[in-house]
Amino acid sequence: MSWSVSLNIALVFVSILLLWKGSDWLVDSAAKVGRRLGMSEVTVGLTIMAFGTSAPEFAVTFSAALSGKTDISVGNVVGSNIFNLGIILGVCGLLTPLRTNREVVYRDGTILLGTTLMLFWFLSDHQLDRWEGAVLFGGLMSYLLLLLVWRKKWGDYQPEDAIDPNRSMIAKVPAQASTGDIMLLIAGIIGVVVGGHVLVTAASKLAHTFGVSDWIIAVTIVAAGTSAPEMATSITAAVKGFHGMSVGNLVGSDLFNLLGVLGAAGIMRELPVSSSAVSSVGMLCLMVAVVVLFMRTGWRLYRWEAAVLILLGISRWVMDFMGR
Repeated sequence: MSWSVSLNIALVFVSILLLWKGSDWLVDSAAKVGRRLGMSEVTVGLTIMAFGTSAPEFAVTFSAALSGKTDISVGNVVGSNIFNLGIILGVCGLLTPLRTNREVVYRDGTILLGTTLMLFWFLSDHQLDRWEGAVLFGGLMSYLLLLLVWRKKWGDYQPEDAIDPNRSMIAKVPAQASTGDIMLLIAGIIGVVVGGHVLVTAASKLAHTFGVSDWIIAVTIVAAGTSAPEMATSITAAVKGFHGMSVGNLVGSDLFNLLGVLGAAGIMRELPVSSSAVSSVGMLCLMVAVVVLFMRTGWRLYRWEAAVLILLGISRWVMDFMGR
């Protein structure tokens, strides 16, 4: 084993430690800050956590677009979203059945499905044009405005089943958020961003050692690496009992990835992609539709449904590697 390979393997382990500790800080501090602002678990996940954990996707996608590696730029976002909804949401659902509600299914789920279908149409000509990137980024601004208006007009999320709202985990968090909590939130975001970046860099170098193409690296190895913050924070939130925060983080991260990350990269330059992109986005459309359906059944994600999501995510990975 060469020195460079050994170094990259060591960096993978270091990045995992950063992600683990950073996610722990991020979940706890985000809950306190969100409680101080009167936000629900899902809203915290859709905004504070989603923005923080999407930072690695933004860094990788923007950097790849600048250097002309457009397959990595688009493949990273598509692969990350498949990984989020398949592997990560599935693992969280296996650990504990995740409660959902009407808003996260009908509002956020519908918007995510519509956005994914729109991206499928945009990439049908194997290119994301600047005006299409502008439409996506404008969609992010519209979504954030919708969250603000929705909360002012109809209030925050309420449980859809018979669970007492007072039993929500975030309701048990102290209402006062100190300066230390805000600093811990920032430190948590930095931890997951740096950890994700180190993991992506090391994993990509290891993958290139075995002669894997840019698209395959982007949609699998890089996607898993940039999704590591979402995995760490969502699993941590699920284990701590913040179900809404866990689900909201994944749905919000996917929306940030499609609308914000890919939209900004598309505005910067046209993004031509390989033919593999269309089939991968088609798979993502199927994944989103299945997730929305599963979240609606009984207003929770059951363990058998979580297992199905994991199988779908793994099958896509196998298909990508076999098609290299």
